Amino acid sequence: MASRRYCYKDVLPFTSLVTMECINVGLNTLYKAATLKGMNYHIFIVYSYAIAALVLLPAPFISYRSRVLPPLNFSIMRKIALLGLIGSSSQILGYTGINYSSPTLSSAISNLTPAFTFILAIIFGMERVGLRRRSSQAKVIGTIVSIAGAFVVTLYRGPPIVIVSSPSVSLYQPLLHSSNPNWILGGIFLTGEYILVPLWYIVQTQIMKEYPAELTVVFFYNLTVSIIAAFVALFTEGATSAWIVRPSIALASVVCSGLFGSCLNNTVHTWALHLKGPVFVAMFKPLSIAIAVAMGAMFLGDSLYLGSLSGATIISIGFYTVMWGKAKEEFSEDPQPPSTHKVPLLQNYKEELV
Repeated sequence: MASRRYCYKDVLPFTSLVTMECINVGLNTLYKAATLKGMNYHIFIVYSYAIAALVLLPAPFISYRSRVLPPLNFSIMRKIALLGLIGSSSQILGYTGINYSSPTLSSAISNLTPAFTFILAIIFGMERVGLRRRSSQAKVIGTIVSIAGAFVVTLYRGPPIVIVSSPSVSLYQPLLHSSNPNWILGGIFLTGEYILVPLWYIVQTQIMKEYPAELTVVFFYNLTVSIIAAFVALFTEGATSAWIVRPSIALASVVCSGLFGSCLNNTVHTWALHLKGPVFVAMFKPLSIAIAVAMGAMFLGDSLYLGSLSGATIISIGFYTVMWGKAKEEFSEDPQPPSTHKVPLLQNYKEELV
C-alpha cells in the first residue's frame, strides 16, 4: 500500500510532467513549421482547442456516473470561464510575442514562471514559507538556482563540446545570437503571457478543490478557449481563406496540438495541480530548455556547447533541491499512524456517552 501510494503521489506526477515537457518541445517545433507555411496563430488556437474539446466531450457524462461530485453550479462555471479567459489571453499574448521576437526569447522569459507561481502561491495561501525551516529554504534556493541555470542556457553559449559539421534545424538557439528589431515589444507580450500562466495554475488549483473532476473541467476549459479564440480570430482575420487548413504540416500541427497539447497536456497539468499544487508543476518549466538542448543533440544533430551543459546541470541541481524541499514538507505534514489516534477516539466516544 505504501509503495503504491508513493508511486501515485510522487513517481507518476514526476514522470508525467517530464514527459509533457518533452512533448511540448516537439509540439513547439511543429508549430514553428506550421507558421512558416502561413498558418495563422489565432486560427491555430481555435482548431487545436476545438479538437481537444471534441475528444473530451464524453467526459462530463462519464464523471457523473463514475463518482459522486458536487453540482456543477454557476459559481464553478464562472471560475472555469475565468480560467478560459486567462488561458486564451496567455496563448494569444505568447504567440504574438513569438511573432514579434523569437521562440528563444519566449523560452528565456518562461523561466520566470516558477518565481511568479511561488509568489502567487504564497499570496493565496497555497504555500507556506518559514525561513527557519529547511524545506522552505530548499524551495526558495532551488527556485532561484533553477531559474539562474535556465538563463545560463539561454544567454551563454560557450565553446563547443560535441561538434556536428552540418547541423539541421535546431530546436533551440541562444538568445544572444537572435536578431529581431521588435524583440522589446515581443518581450512585453511574452512577459504578460508568463504572468498569466502562474495565475492559470492558481485558479485551476482552486477549481479542483471545489470540483475534483479533471476531464470535465478540462473539457469546459478547452471549449471556452476555443470560443473566445474564435471571436478574436473573426475580429482580426474575418471570414477569409485562412480558416481552410489543407493536408500539410499545418494540419498535422493542429491535430497533434489538439490531441497531445490542449487535451493530454492540460489534463495532466490539471491532475498534477490537484495532486501536488502549483509550485510543483511550475518547477518543470525550466526543464523545457534542457530537454530541447538534449533532444536537439540526440535527434537533430545539433552541436552541444559548454553553456548548454553547465546550464542544464544547474537547472537539475535547483530542480531537485525544490523537489527535496517539497518532499520533506509533505513528509512532515503526513498524519500520524492510526494507532496513535486510538486513545483520543475512545475518549471522545466515552464523553459522548456521558
